[in-house]
Amino acid sequence: MKPALLAEFVLLGALWGASFLFMRLSVVDFGALPTAFARVTVAAAFLLPILFWKGQVRILLQHWKSLFLVGLLNSAIPFACFSFALLTITTGLSAILNATVPLFGAVVAWLWLKDRPNGSRVLGLVIGFAGIALLTSGKASFKPDAVSGIAPAWGVLACLLATLCYGIAASFTKRYLGGLPSMVTATGSQLGAVCGLALPALWLWPASAPGHTAWAAIVALGVLCTGVAYVLYFRLIEQAGPARALTVTFLIPVFALIYGALLLGETITPLMIGCGVVILCGTALSTGLLRPRWLSSAR
Repeated sequence: MKPALLAEFVLLGALWGASFLFMRLSVVDFGALPTAFARVTVAAAFLLPILFWKGQVRILLQHWKSLFLVGLLNSAIPFACFSFALLTITTGLSAILNATVPLFGAVVAWLWLKDRPNGSRVLGLVIGFAGIALLTSGKASFKPDAVSGIAPAWGVLACLLATLCYGIAASFTKRYLGGLPSMVTATGSQLGAVCGLALPALWLWPASAPGHTAWAAIVALGVLCTGVAYVLYFRLIEQAGPARALTVTFLIPVFALIYGALLLGETITPLMIGCGVVILCGTALSTGLLRPRWLSSAR
């Protein structure tokens, strides 16, 4: 990978890793649904002028129904779920759970698109989900947290629901939106998420005005972690290919753990690190990024 492209790759991991920090800073003041709504609204406002500049608005209008559904699955529901989860679990734990997206994506593609995995990919799925079980075993309590009043188990389940939605959205996009310009998919999905979240978010909008820190976090979420990040991600897909772009998944938990420890005082436990490594190894196997020779020769 060229140095300039590698720099963009690391920057993308840093931005998406920071999204968990910014969600944590905003969700306390805004609440889960308003946080997600404000994030996609800012992102849509950032991306829409670029779409107009590229002259691709007509393409978006032609596929608005499919893009609306992708927006629900790929932004609205996941962003709301992660915002909710961060009321009760740490940014590091939620980021590690986010790294399971390729695992769920492989399962959905297997069941829906009949993309049957080979031996090494099946082994990766087993290892990855075993890592999830180990990581979340200590968070399986449904006893309400003393601060948030929400049980940690609900936060874990919300993260896993978000990653499942990402997996479904990936297969849906491949089947029904293949060939569309990346900027159309990015912008259309954000607009769809805005429409899907608007009514419940406005209904639950906080009675007291959120603070300056929360608003700054929302702007950073929308512009940097969603708008700019989408542009970088699709550039990587075009220039380095989807397989290499997908490996950014490995960087996100690293940055999220560092941000959480340095800026929020969160604790990084050996269990989190160990299970994170197990999950990432399973992810690498299940997506075909890692192909052990002994498994290949056994076929």
